[in-house]
Order: sequence, then structure tokens, then C-alpha cells
Amino acid sequence: MDFPEIDHNTKLIGVVGHPIKHSLSPLMQNIAFALRKLNYIYVPFDVPSNNLEDAIKGMLALRIRGFNITIPHKEKIIQFMEDVSEEAGVIGAVNTVINENGYLHGHNTDAFGVSKTLEPFKNDLAGEDVCVFGAGGAARSIIYTLIRFHKVKTIYIINRTLQKAELLRDYFAAKMHFASIKSLELMPPDLVKTLANSKLIVNTTPLGMYPNIDDSPTDFVESFHSNQIVFDVIYNPLKTKLLSLAESQGATIINGLKMFVEQGAKSFELWTGKEMNKEEIYERLTSELKK
Repeated sequence: MDFPEIDHNTKLIGVVGHPIKHSLSPLMQNIAFALRKLNYIYVPFDVPSNNLEDAIKGMLALRIRGFNITIPHKEKIIQFMEDVSEEAGVIGAVNTVINENGYLHGHNTDAFGVSKTLEPFKNDLAGEDVCVFGAGGAARSIIYTLIRFHKVKTIYIINRTLQKAELLRDYFAAKMHFASIKSLELMPPDLVKTLANSKLIVNTTPLGMYPNIDDSPTDFVESFHSNQIVFDVIYNPLKTKLLSLAESQGATIINGLKMFVEQGAKSFELWTGKEMNKEEIYERLTSELKK
């Protein structure tokens, strides 16, 4: 593949997070730019939380066209935006930023990625209970999508720190007027029963992400059965320990790669005004992750 030469017209895009070395966003976006013959380049920026404000100032000074925001900055970044999209405002997290001559617009394309991923199961999820592991930025996008588009019955937020789960519960009760959210600690005595009674289980935590592939938010196979959907937002590895356990009990499993590509495609469109070649990108990333 021929990549464009970098020159004074090259538009710079990046991803800001900590840690960042395992992100596939640079590979995905640079392939997408090359396929469309666009003079853009995408680079990773490892930015600890205490350096985030300085990093944003640097982005503005260098006139960087835009950037993605990932763990742990998706919520904190909002304070540096001039405005945010409707979904980012409701979710309370931003993962995509556009720089328009020093004016920073914040968006949340994670919600789009979640919606596209769960779209085939829309009828299955209506009126059902759902469990969500984690209470961070990714969990916010999942919960927003489940409330707005999938009309679920009850959402259980399961988190190691109960207070954070309760804050998220209260946030969506106030923001979206959805009162059917319950918060649980990661390992309560009734965790297995709660999971088993849920139509959908979503992992938004990094538990199981490469290189810690032996981790999982739950190790109990009794949590799963064939009338379930288990969705792990992790895409590296393609099949986490959680998904392997669920699959062994007949559950329908979904890894995070489709969500990753869909949200990346939406970011690509926001920056460039062009559509990403999603099918080819998905195939190339799948091959890369299988190496």
C-alpha cells in the first residue's frame, strides 16, 4: 500500500490516552487514510492524567486537526471543549475531538459503535435485564445506547468500587430519567444469579485485555447459558477469557472489533468528510490480531 508523503500540507490526527502502546487506532486510521489517498497521518500520544491540560494546549498550538481520547481521559476532556455533541453531553464522555481553527468540538462516536454492534439484537433486548461490568467512559456509552435505542428493562452496573457504580446510576437517572438501574459490587454473593438472569452481559473493563489475557470479570461458568448475548468491548485478544467461558455454555458472543471499527469510521468521517472503507479495515485488523 502506498502511504502519502508527509509534507507541510499533511493534517495530523492523534489518539490521547495512558497507556496507549496497545492501541490499534493508529494502524486502522493510517490504513484508512491511505485507502482514500488522503494527506493525513495518525499518531499515538501517551499522556498521563496530570499532563492532559498541557497536551491540549500543545494540540492547539500545533494546529492538530483532531484526535481521539481513550482511557482514562474520556470524561475529564469535556472541560477543555468549546462545545460537545448531543450524545457526548448526555453520556458525559468524549472520545473524538475536531479542531476548527482553535475551536474544539467534542463528540462521542463510541455510542455509534455500540449501536451498530447491537443493532441485530434490538428485538431480543427490548424489555430484558442487562449487566454491565465497569463504570467508566465505555460503560457510559453502553448504558446510553441501551436506554435510548434498545428499551431494556433493568441495567445492573457491576463495579469493583460500588460508589462509582452508584454515581453512574444516579447520573443516568437524572440525565435520561431512567430509574431502572441497580449498582452491585464486582463480587457480591448473588453475582452469578444476576448474570444468569440477564439477556445481555457487557464487559467495559480492561480485564482480559492483552497482555493480561487470563483475567476476566467473572470466572463462574454458571453465569452463562445459551439464551444469552455476551459482549466484550475488548478487541485484543479477539476472544477474551470471558467470551470463551460464555461460548462454552452456548451463549452468543461478540468481541469489541466491530464496535472499534464502527466508532473509528465515524471519527474518520468527522475529521475528513469521507467514508471509511470499513469492510477492508475490519479484515485487515482481524488478520493483524490473529498473528
